[in-house]
Amino acid sequence: MPDGEVHAPHYPTVGFVLDAVAGWINKYRQASSSHDEFRHCSPEDVMQIAKDLGVPVSELRKLTAKGPAAANLMKKMLIALRVDPHVLVNTNPAVMRDLQRLCVFCSQKDRCEHELAKGTASEHYREFCPNAFTLDALFKQKTE
Repeated sequence: MPDGEVHAPHYPTVGFVLDAVAGWINKYRQASSSHDEFRHCSPEDVMQIAKDLGVPVSELRKLTAKGPAAANLMKKMLIALRVDPHVLVNTNPAVMRDLQRLCVFCSQKDRCEHELAKGTASEHYREFCPNAFTLDALFKQKTE
C-alpha cells in the first residue's frame, strides 16, 4: 500500500442481503408500532375520532393498521392527473379523505405504481383505480 489508503473489500451480495434485512426490520418496526395506534386512547376517544372522520371504529382501526404511507399513491395519482392535492385538501377535505380511504384499501397498488412509473396512469386509471368515478367527477367540476 504505497499511498497509505486502506481499501475495504466490496461484497455486493452481502450488501444486498443486509439492505434487505434492514428493510424488513424497518417494515416490521413500522407495522408493529402502527398496529395499535390507539393503545393510549380511551374507547370514547377512539369513537370520537371515528365520528369526526365519518367512519366506523372498525374501519378506523383497519385504516391505521395500514400505516401512514398507505395512501401515498393517491397524491401521486392526483399529480399525474394534473390535480393539485394541496388545493383539493383545502377546498374539499371530505373528498380527499374519501379518495385516501379507498386508496388505502385498494388491491391494485402494484398496477397503480407501474402505471405511475410509466407515465400512463392518466390514460389507464379507469381500468384499475377504485377512485375513478370520483376523479372523473372532479374533472367534470374542473371543466364546468
